[in-house]
Amino acid sequence: MTDKKVWFITGAGRGMGVDIAKVVLAAGHRVVATGRNTDTVAKAVGESGNLLVVKLDVTSPADAEAAVKAAVERFGRIDVLVNNAANFYAGYFEELTPEQIESQLGTALIGPMNVTRAVLPVMRKQRSGHVISISSSAGLLGFEFCTAYAASKFGLEGWMESLNAEVAPFDINTTIVNPGFFRTELLTKESVTYAKPIIEDYAERRAGQLEWWNAQSGQQPGDPAKLAQALITIASEEQPPTRFVAGADAIGVAELKIANLQAEIDAYRDLSISMAHKQA
Repeated sequence: MTDKKVWFITGAGRGMGVDIAKVVLAAGHRVVATGRNTDTVAKAVGESGNLLVVKLDVTSPADAEAAVKAAVERFGRIDVLVNNAANFYAGYFEELTPEQIESQLGTALIGPMNVTRAVLPVMRKQRSGHVISISSSAGLLGFEFCTAYAASKFGLEGWMESLNAEVAPFDINTTIVNPGFFRTELLTKESVTYAKPIIEDYAERRAGQLEWWNAQSGQQPGDPAKLAQALITIASEEQPPTRFVAGADAIGVAELKIANLQAEIDAYRDLSISMAHKQA
């Protein structure tokens, strides 16, 4: 097999997916760029003989099967899957509707599962492959106003960590990517949905949260093109990492999580280890 790979990228119509597709193409790889609207994807990514644009709504298992079939028919294989498609339902848990939470989980958790389920038979047959799922700092640490989003990302991480052990015997690698704030379109009105303000007790903090989140859009420090280049580097390694924390801010969150977890363990260590059955 040559070092030029076939990349299958979800959510390639805007945001980080566009940058990943463009950088991967520029590096000489072949790309299956997918999205709900193929015209949007084609316009965003541009033209290339190494590009296949395919319709894919990640919440549809049938779409996933059809997109994978089209990819294999065109390129013969799939080497790297990037589960990137995302949305963001922000708000306090009590104000988010069950339907909004289900939509968040449907796109950010069940969606990657649908696509990966369709891709894995191809990778198993090849006895090679790499599943990369874009998580978030909110997959490591829960944040106020991000209950639905964090739930989807924590779920994604548990699934990916468990999947790693299941597919490793087939020489299939998995990587969770935890980006910090990257300058994507995640916080634009096309990608973010805010819960309706219905509970007065949250009013003051809600106003502060909305002001903060709106101020972040377009000001994020991370460069998506550099993250895309990092993914190429990771995918080229013989033994890729199972987790890649992307960005100085994301490292800060990860180190805070580690410190908090260690402090909680230490604070209740004696109580924790006191729970075993007494030996007869």
